[in-house]
Formats: sequence, C-alpha cells, structure tokens
Amino acid sequence: MSGFLLQRLMQAILLLLIVSMIGFAILHLAPGGPLSQFAAGGEMNQEDLDRIIEQLGLNRPLPVQYAEWLWRMLRGDWGLSYRDQQPVLHIIAGHLGPTLELMLTSTLLAMMIGAWIGIIGAVKRYSLFDSVATIGTMIALSIPTFWFGLVVIYVFSVGLGWLPSGNRFTIGDGSFLNRLHHLVGPCVVLALVSTAVWSRYMRSSMLDVINQDFVRTARAKGVPERRILLQHVLRNALLPMITITGLHVPSLLSGALVTETVFTWPGMGRLFLDSISYRDYPVVMGILMFTAVMVLLGSLLADLLYGVADPRIARSGR
Repeated sequence: MSGFLLQRLMQAILLLLIVSMIGFAILHLAPGGPLSQFAAGGEMNQEDLDRIIEQLGLNRPLPVQYAEWLWRMLRGDWGLSYRDQQPVLHIIAGHLGPTLELMLTSTLLAMMIGAWIGIIGAVKRYSLFDSVATIGTMIALSIPTFWFGLVVIYVFSVGLGWLPSGNRFTIGDGSFLNRLHHLVGPCVVLALVSTAVWSRYMRSSMLDVINQDFVRTARAKGVPERRILLQHVLRNALLPMITITGLHVPSLLSGALVTETVFTWPGMGRLFLDSISYRDYPVVMGILMFTAVMVLLGSLLADLLYGVADPRIARSGR
C-alpha cells in the first residue's frame, strides 16, 4: 500500500508541474496582459509603463519568469496581487473559509439525500419511486447551475422573500442563524447536481453487490434481509463511493465558482473570476495551483481510505 501511495504522490507532483506550466503560459500569452489595467485609464505614459514592466519582471523571457515564479512559490512566496499589492496567500486564505463552508455543507447534503435515493432505488428497482428518481436525476443533471441559481433567487428571494438574494451574512448581523439563512440558497443550488450524481452511483453500486454470490448465499442461509442490506450489501457498495468522493472535487469546485458568482458569495470562485477580469495573474495562478493541490489531495485521500476500507488493497502492496 505504501508503494502504491508513493507512486501516486510522484505522479501528483509531476501533474502539478505540468498544470503550472500550462496555466502560466496561457495567462501570460493571453491578449491584453497584466498591464492593461494600468493603461486603461490613459493616465500613464510609456515611461511609467516601462518602469512597471521592469518592476514586475515582465520584460524577461517567459521561461525565466516561470522559473522565478516556481522557485518563489516553492519557498512559500506566491507573489503580490497586481490589484491591491497584498500577498496572494493572504488573499486566498481570506476567501477559503466561505468556499469550504459552502462545499462541505452542500457535499454532506448531497451525500445524505443522494445515498438515500440510491439505496431505496436499488432495493425497490423498477418501482414508481425508482422511476421518479431516475427522471428527477436526469432533469437535475440537465439544469445549468447558473440558471437554477437565478430561479432560486427570483422565486424564493424576490417573489416569496424567504431567502436572501446574496452575500454570506447581513451587514451588522453576523449571527449563526443569519449566516445559516444566507447559506440555504447557494447550498441547495450547489447540491442539486451532486445529489443526482451520488444517487445514480449509489444505485448502480448497490445493484452490483446485490447480484453477487455471497448475497445469495446469505439469503440461502436464512439471514434476515435487513441484516444482509446493512452488513453485507451497503458496506461493500460504499467502497466505490470512496473513490468517487475524491474524483468529485473538481465538479464541486467548478460548481462553486458559478454558484458563488450568482449569489455574490465571497469565496474563491468569485475571487477567481474577479482576478481574471482584472488580469491579476499572481492571484489567478495561486488559485489555480491551490485548486490543483486540493483535487490531487482528494484523490490521494480517496486511495488511502479505499485501502483502509478494503484490506485486500493494503495487503497487495500496490
């Protein structure tokens, strides 16, 4: 097991290096460039722009800029924001809490509801519940996140007045209930697609285990059906879900980006879009690398948990 995890770790490091190269090249070769925000007002002459270029090191070859940026990043210096001259790590840390809050709550909600729908759908296969759940899943997977977010705001905020239309809390009221009230809308929107994905994977995994020989043997021995489902079927059906949890992180991050923008949630998704619009390349690269690290750590954690849940993997040493 240790050899397998070491191999995956080396692959993750190589992948991070490739991601950083591609991201750095795309950002710096894109039209406009970071100087567009300085020249937008028309108040700077060419001499001032040349001085800024020299200070930012933008006059050096792109491979040299990348090597310097990579070396600073490995030492913990992710650079300063072009927009407000604040450390990139400080800016990311300030927006990380709201994103984690939204992602964790929506993930827990999606896992609980999706797993319940998948289990009932597998046990009562081809029933009315299973048919309705399948149709609902297809609809949920087809609904764009931004459109559903706007519908929630229009119906429950503008129309009924039940939910706030945006932000993390009301200015002057940062209580727990007020924060929870603001969290309901974006949490439900972000959990919609995740619930559909979890329910389909859970149903398929349950059906695969139900048709195994050891389940038929348990029934032939007279083991109660409830015990078979809880101790044999459900336990083995959860093993593939562990891997899916790690692989589901990228879709959560992309969904959070859209949801945070619609609900003006002050998280990393909104920060990413704002940084792109301002061409704040240090912040964009910082968010890109942080997200890549989170995705790879999620995958490694899924592999580790899978080995713990299934001792055969740990004994195999792969």
